[in-house]
Amino acid sequence: MGAHFAEIPLDQITPNPRQPRDTFDEDALQELVTSIQEVGLLQPIVVRQVGPARYELIMGERRWRACREAGLEAIPAIVRATDDEKLLLDALLENLHRAQLNPIEEAAAYDQLLKDFNCTHDQLADRIGRSRPQVSNTLRLLRLTPKVQSRVAAGVLSAGHARALLSVEDPEEQEQLAYRVVAEGLSVRSVEEIVQLMSSRPQKATRARGPRAGSVPSPALSDLATRLSDRFETRVKVELGQKKGKITVEFASPDDLERILSTLAPGEKLALQKSLLIDAEEDVKD
Repeated sequence: MGAHFAEIPLDQITPNPRQPRDTFDEDALQELVTSIQEVGLLQPIVVRQVGPARYELIMGERRWRACREAGLEAIPAIVRATDDEKLLLDALLENLHRAQLNPIEEAAAYDQLLKDFNCTHDQLADRIGRSRPQVSNTLRLLRLTPKVQSRVAAGVLSAGHARALLSVEDPEEQEQLAYRVVAEGLSVRSVEEIVQLMSSRPQKATRARGPRAGSVPSPALSDLATRLSDRFETRVKVELGQKKGKITVEFASPDDLERILSTLAPGEKLALQKSLLIDAEEDVKD
């Protein structure tokens, strides 16, 4: 069907319910309102028609909000035919390219895309023009506690601070350290050093049982676990005891396990399928 230009009444337009942006800078919004009042809206919004005299925003929610505040009754728009499955992708790409998403909004948008398009981190990275490590590291921010996430979304904590805080697994300690970052103006490097000291505490109790000569420092294990988590797109834990260590790789389902195995040992896929089938048959017999 293509696209066409139209002047559309503002009250006939509703925001995209899956718009990745949650927050809008009030100062920047007011500047846009003033500009619209003085010279009008220079760039039209993009919408799709969802019913008789009803439209849904694809791109331009900030412009739409500013026009409402400026007292306009109608807004210039490009009406485009867009499938539901493309709606979030279009909105995300526009905001990513305009650098309008905060890190938490970007992570939430990536997570939504993974669910909507049922794709891997690699496929998503190709689709949106990002590297896979960048996508994976951004998604990890969703593991932060809600309070810490809100500080990142508000710009009080940087993405660098947030990534350093991810190594603090205890929610209360994570929030306490986030508070210190703001209150004391700690640098990312300072936070990383504090986290390293915090992660070394459990080893002190272990040392009372016997020497641990040649053990790998905890920060190194944490870094290794992070790199493995990114590599296999799942949570990986690396633990070191007095005499031996272990690596734990989590998986959500047999299909997810096969995905991980295809990276570790491609030839094991068929063997795994047969083993799972045999186990399932034995469960039925029992």
